[in-house]
Amino acid sequence: MSSRYFDVYAEWKRDPEGFWANAAADLDWFKTWDKVFDPDAGVYGRWFVGAECNTCYNAVDRHVESGRAKQTALIYDSAITGSQQSFTYAELKAQVVALASVLQNQGVRKGDRVIIYMPMVPEAVFAMLACARLGAVHSVVFGGFAARELATRIDDSRPDVIISASCGLEPGRVVAYKPLLDDAVDMAKHKVRHCLILQRPQQTCELIEGRDLDYADQVARERAAGANVDCVPVAATDPLYVLYTSGTTGQPKGVVRDNGGHMVMLKWTMQNEFGIAPGEVFWAASDVGWVVGHSYIVYAPLLHGCTTILFEGKPVGTPDAGTFWRVIEQHGVAALFTAPTAFRAIRKEDPDGEFIPKYDLSKFRTLFLAGERADPDTIKWAELHLKRPVIDHWWQTETGAPISQNPIGLGQLPVKYGSPCVPMPGYDVQVLDDAGHPVPNGTLGNVVVKLPLPPGCLPTLWNADERFYNAYLAEFPGYYKTADAGVIDDDGYLFIMARTDDIINVAGHRLSTGGMEEVLAEHPDVAECAVIGVADVMKGQLPLGFVVLNGKVSREFAVIEKEIVKLVRDRIGPVAALKTVVSIKRLPKTRSGKILRATMQKIADSEEWKMPATIDDPVILDEITVALKERGIG
Repeated sequence: MSSRYFDVYAEWKRDPEGFWANAAADLDWFKTWDKVFDPDAGVYGRWFVGAECNTCYNAVDRHVESGRAKQTALIYDSAITGSQQSFTYAELKAQVVALASVLQNQGVRKGDRVIIYMPMVPEAVFAMLACARLGAVHSVVFGGFAARELATRIDDSRPDVIISASCGLEPGRVVAYKPLLDDAVDMAKHKVRHCLILQRPQQTCELIEGRDLDYADQVARERAAGANVDCVPVAATDPLYVLYTSGTTGQPKGVVRDNGGHMVMLKWTMQNEFGIAPGEVFWAASDVGWVVGHSYIVYAPLLHGCTTILFEGKPVGTPDAGTFWRVIEQHGVAALFTAPTAFRAIRKEDPDGEFIPKYDLSKFRTLFLAGERADPDTIKWAELHLKRPVIDHWWQTETGAPISQNPIGLGQLPVKYGSPCVPMPGYDVQVLDDAGHPVPNGTLGNVVVKLPLPPGCLPTLWNADERFYNAYLAEFPGYYKTADAGVIDDDGYLFIMARTDDIINVAGHRLSTGGMEEVLAEHPDVAECAVIGVADVMKGQLPLGFVVLNGKVSREFAVIEKEIVKLVRDRIGPVAALKTVVSIKRLPKTRSGKILRATMQKIADSEEWKMPATIDDPVILDEITVALKERGIG
């Protein structure tokens, strides 16, 4: 298996500035840079200093002008409503220009902020691009977020306008957005001038006179008037967006993404990392509220001249475990990028993969998984039934693109189960002990990235340089702290074992809960699992397992529990000390699919806990509390 990866990675290491300048030549710039990288700018240096560009121009106008005007740019597929729409690059430009004109009429200018609080509808994509066109800074807040959480984001980003919708849709229910929006606006100290509201037919809402504007009416008026808004040149170092991620203090962290470096990195990843050519159909089954939605639903595919899919639905239940295969067949998808949790849900409903052969997947080449550790068992299940490469990769909201991946576009490397493969160009990944010293290969430690971070990574937090430095750079001087723990093996493969706060200390032994989860997932009756550390007087901490069983399991759970305990003892050894496994109906997760292990741990340790703002289904935490009490825990 030959790969160009090693040559390309060496080329980057030899001349980082030349490497990224070469990548930047694939995009259009209003003014080229004075310096590819300026180490004296910003907190740790800035990329493409002095350059001027516009992200919307590169994602939309450039393709209209260069022969892709009639190519489909965006496909909206709502498995919940059964409706679909598609937009060519020319139609996408018309929608974006009209909305940009509406925003301009409301006084939005370069540098102003706009919050987008939207469901998975095309207008959410138009809104992001319209802000980019004007040089305004967008901040997408996941539709349906609690009013208090939205209010904190309003006060931090201080937007002039909020773009929202009357409602969002979940399987079997309508989520009214307008009452949440109204409460948030009332709660916030910063006062928003206008709210632009998309009325969805499933549930409309009352508009507040003087503040609220009807999205469809406003856009239709601008289109009829022949609105024409040019792309506003911005500095490459100007912010494109702010995306809030949860902070340990309870105050959300506003991750800043710049315009220039972001374009360069995302465009480069599409061909080289994901193996996708312009004109092909790329589907990231995520939400625009998360970083995956920003990077790989909206910006990367459009910058690369691809067709991107915006999917409103779930991997199961809309209507069944075959919905992903239906979308792939119907739209000719070349690559799917989703979270491992989606595949665990599909596997739970269809353990034998019976839905897969019902669909024509002949154009489908690669499955990419990220967002949560991809356990080897899930990867093997997908490989067995799809008979295609299944690529685990690892990155963060802060980086905006993969840190570590098996680079399909450069030639696939051998797969090592449990590893997101090797560092990508731009990332000098190292593993350090708590004192900041390098550890030998194969030793668990803190995963860090040597500075400077590559283009596209966060240059800082919104209006919080000191907080950025303290959160990411202070602990290991000269390095970015990922807050993940892992190992690098002798072949340079990275294994991310857990967040550093998911390392548990059992009688002096540092153990990875992620490593134990891999073992639990091997059991044939287990669909999903999580392992947390709970307080123990004798040993400091003990591991506690949670499992969701496959749909077809009918055996006594006590028997399964004994088998799982034995499996962990056999694979990891008695030191793991896993003795208790609890069966639950489903795992508590964020809407992006991350398991809420910290909250589960607080419940098990009888500590006070707060309902996470990002939780998908709050009821499950009550069910976990009851299940633990029945076992004498918590």
